[in-house]
Amino acid sequence: MSKKRESYFWTSYSDLMTNLFFVMLMLFVLTIAILRRQMVRIEEERRATQAQLDKIKELEESIKNIDTVYFAYNVEYKTHILKTEVKYPKERHEIGLLPENIQQELLNVRDLLRDSLESFVRKNNEVSYLLIIEGQASTDDYSQNNELSYKRALALFKFWFPNQKTANLKFYDLPCEVIIAGAGCMEGKPRANRNEDNQRFLIRILPKPGMIGE
Repeated sequence: MSKKRESYFWTSYSDLMTNLFFVMLMLFVLTIAILRRQMVRIEEERRATQAQLDKIKELEESIKNIDTVYFAYNVEYKTHILKTEVKYPKERHEIGLLPENIQQELLNVRDLLRDSLESFVRKNNEVSYLLIIEGQASTDDYSQNNELSYKRALALFKFWFPNQKTANLKFYDLPCEVIIAGAGCMEGKPRANRNEDNQRFLIRILPKPGMIGE
């Protein structure tokens, strides 16, 4: 009787171990399959990210090449500095106070930016852009230079588009959102030695985040 029980025990034990072996084998195969799938997904995401980075670099290189007649490109700050010599009366921001030839030059700049953006859109019609207009104020002791520099940038945009509302600013009908900013007298900006030169405008054209490669 004991031999039968012993035989039954070892048979059951053998069946149990065989089943456990197949369970472990299936888990191992399943784990390998999941890991492989994850590795494929990670590689696809890496390639997509690299493609986006390459696209951004391509766009940045094309954006640098805006006409040098009106703009000087600052590599460190990735900013186009408008060459037009804008010299405001002290503590003023109205475009109408500038000489007529300067006002006409500013309109030429608007048209140049439109042509440049249209060219960018034709080459990359899946990309939207940000156009940042940043005003500057003189490096003096005026207490409201931050506000003044912003007012100058806003006045420039209103001069370019007198009928456009200040909410949701757009540059013509292009996929380009406009942001108005003021540099004030903060350190770290690409300023010149002459106080008058610090009244120039800075223009940034950037691919809009979240709109590349989608």
